[in-house]
Amino acid sequence: MSAVQLNINGPVAELVLDNPHKLNALTPSMLEALETHCSKIESSGEVRVVLLLAEGDRAFCVGADINAWSDLSPFDFTRHWVRNGHRIFARLAQLTQPTIAVISGPAYGGGLELAATCDLRVMSPNATLALPETGIGIVPGWSGTQRLTRQLPPTIIKEMALLGNHLSAARAYELGFVNEIAEDTRAAARVMAEQITLKSSHATEVTKLMIQSALGEATESTVEALGGGLIAGSDDKAEGVTSFLEKRKPDFSGG
Repeated sequence: MSAVQLNINGPVAELVLDNPHKLNALTPSMLEALETHCSKIESSGEVRVVLLLAEGDRAFCVGADINAWSDLSPFDFTRHWVRNGHRIFARLAQLTQPTIAVISGPAYGGGLELAATCDLRVMSPNATLALPETGIGIVPGWSGTQRLTRQLPPTIIKEMALLGNHLSAARAYELGFVNEIAEDTRAAARVMAEQITLKSSHATEVTKLMIQSALGEATESTVEALGGGLIAGSDDKAEGVTSFLEKRKPDFSGG
């Protein structure tokens, strides 16, 4: 069984980290599963919102499994481990459906970077966030210095990354990184999910794309996707396709 499960219940999909005996530390197979599941979610015609959950009551995710990368050569670490993680996290961040991270325990390093890919976040009162990489002689590698600095003040990122300080749920909420603090994080996230499913699916998707573009998330592809969508409904597009198939000169009306 994969250590990342995908459960689809009508309009709500649940991505579940299921490696609790290792505090949901991310392994190469878990990253591959996340990427595969993202493709399934995006190709689904029924999924409206995605919850990112974790099994166990000890941690949301403590980052990358040290056994997976500690013996890698600098070349493999750079070319494969870091780049693969970036690609897969970007895949999650760029899902067309809104995503909600359910942080019911510590989210450290890659776990925090994973939560940062989501659109909304619910956090339990006692959960904490951290970037502990410099304490073991490495640096944040899956956008902790990039995507995360667009969501939290740079001074806070430096406090976590350089001093090793943890960020409490209360402070994360005050800083706007977390949308809600709840004892029952899953229930709170499901209320959010239900609210999303009551809105227009097309308007929700386009709104997310526009906000993500403003945050620097896949800006180029978003501009072209929205432009392509706008022109796809035009009379000129229909005439262009028809004239091409009929091997004649198009007669564009400007409609």
